[in-house]
Amino acid sequence: MEKKRTIITGASGEIGMAIAKELVSHGHSLLLHFHQNKRAIDQLKEQIPDEQIINVIQSDLSTREGIESFVQQLPSDIDHVIYTSGMAYVGLFQDMNEQDMDTMVQLHVKAPWKITQTVIPEMIRNKFGRIILISSIWGEVGASCEVAYSTVKGAQNAFVKSLAKELGPSNISVNGVSPGFIDTKMNQFFSAEEKAALIEEIPLQRAGTPQDVAHAVQFLCSERSSYIQGELMRVNGAWG
Repeated sequence: MEKKRTIITGASGEIGMAIAKELVSHGHSLLLHFHQNKRAIDQLKEQIPDEQIINVIQSDLSTREGIESFVQQLPSDIDHVIYTSGMAYVGLFQDMNEQDMDTMVQLHVKAPWKITQTVIPEMIRNKFGRIILISSIWGEVGASCEVAYSTVKGAQNAFVKSLAKELGPSNISVNGVSPGFIDTKMNQFFSAEEKAALIEEIPLQRAGTPQDVAHAVQFLCSERSSYIQGELMRVNGAWG
């Protein structure tokens, strides 16, 4: 029977929660990570059978100390890594300070580096593993006033493509999911008028949902995706 011991970082976010519930329904046991929203994690735990929860770890993956604390608590026998942690930075690039720059790089680049580096050796020994990063449409096309976010998401995309080539011979799949406009709290800075105008630009004429992303992740976790490697699955309604 296929092993399904799975890390989900950012499991307290709307996309992370949707992925957790989707994977649990397909037999995964989960190690749930969160930063601040313990209430959301507690609500999520109520919807998951106890035997399918490996552990819950709180840490701030935007800091070096938080990353180190997290990786030190990871069990060695992890089969799937789903990296959903992320935060937007909206504003003119020229106004961005160095602390915010460091935070964005740590959270979106250094943390996935360190986490995957920690679990890879056991995956290689087992000749099995799946690593999935939740990226963004902005990592491919860029966005004005979200320059830093676009940059680190572009770095995630390059990481996926490169690591996929390195780990392919060990039967470890590495892929990304690249959402477009998903209706979550991360996009709450849009006014109702801005959101309506944006949705008009999307050929499917609706915002994406966290469940749309979760379904793509489940597919990449399944045997049906066994020949998909180094890809960025776009979940964007043909927008962009």
